[in-house]
Amino acid sequence: MTHADTVIDPALEDGVPASPDRLGHPRAPVRKKRFGLRMLLVAVVTALIAGGLGQFALFAHKVANAEAPTTANADAIVVLTGGHARVSEAVRLLEEGRASRLLISGVHPGTTREQLAAVTASDLPLEKASVDLDRVALNTAGNATETAAWVRKNGFGSLLVVTSAYHLPRAQAELSGALPNVNLIAYPVFSKDLKLGTWYQEPDTMRLLMREYVKYILARLRIAVQGVG
Repeated sequence: MTHADTVIDPALEDGVPASPDRLGHPRAPVRKKRFGLRMLLVAVVTALIAGGLGQFALFAHKVANAEAPTTANADAIVVLTGGHARVSEAVRLLEEGRASRLLISGVHPGTTREQLAAVTASDLPLEKASVDLDRVALNTAGNATETAAWVRKNGFGSLLVVTSAYHLPRAQAELSGALPNVNLIAYPVFSKDLKLGTWYQEPDTMRLLMREYVKYILARLRIAVQGVG
């Protein structure tokens, strides 16, 4: 047997293919495996992004096409502050007899009843007999907490929820978590300055909806975790 006959194939070590070549680079099967894993990761990330954008589009469509119930009545009304139009609409509903009592949640501690009455489009005075003010809540979760306490104290079984259309999904989620046995009737309020019908053409409206969608998802996750705990 010559020396040439005893030379071991450089591609084999003890009969097993060597992982690196002579220059230390991974051989083709390893490179293909890593490439496949990278492509799988890209596909998964792309699918998640596409799914997220699809869910956001559904959220925006639902907000833009929300309709206020024209005949629904309830035991009480809650309006979450954040604009004069919200309070004006809630007071109008109370004046129409759609409910017997109103809670204005999230009122600034320094705001008086007279000041609130001045910004509404109604002549109905905000008397203590029919209108309660929540000055504690600082955010939507706080609105839900204070509203739940008010509802339980008064024994209400149904509630008209008045807030801006874009804010309504998150408000409903928070209130549903705090009041699982109360019938919540959504009443969206639309701002004339917010072009929800063409949100996909309005950068400012799109940014507002995207921020609200993220807040909505985070609220749903927090409520779900609290429910498990």
